[in-house]
Amino acid sequence: MMATHDVTLFISGMLAAGYAVAALYFLKFWRRSGDRLFAFFAASFVLLLLQRIALALATDMIGDNMWYYVIRLTAFALIIVAIVDKNRATKN
Repeated sequence: MMATHDVTLFISGMLAAGYAVAALYFLKFWRRSGDRLFAFFAASFVLLLLQRIALALATDMIGDNMWYYVIRLTAFALIIVAIVDKNRATKN
């Protein structure tokens, strides 16, 4: 059973690193262009990073873990808001 937990932590670490890299790239693009789309995407990947870290550090997965997924839902909603905002801005 311990091997499964180790693999889960490893995968969580890899996902967290990927989210961090994506957030930094979008932050770099936002600083260069000033486009809010990139800022929204950077913020959403930071939320995904924090959610993955919280899940990896959680010791009790039996309890109330709904809030971890509310963070993920918020990140995806932020991506949708960014896309809608970008499309509305180009039409004006």
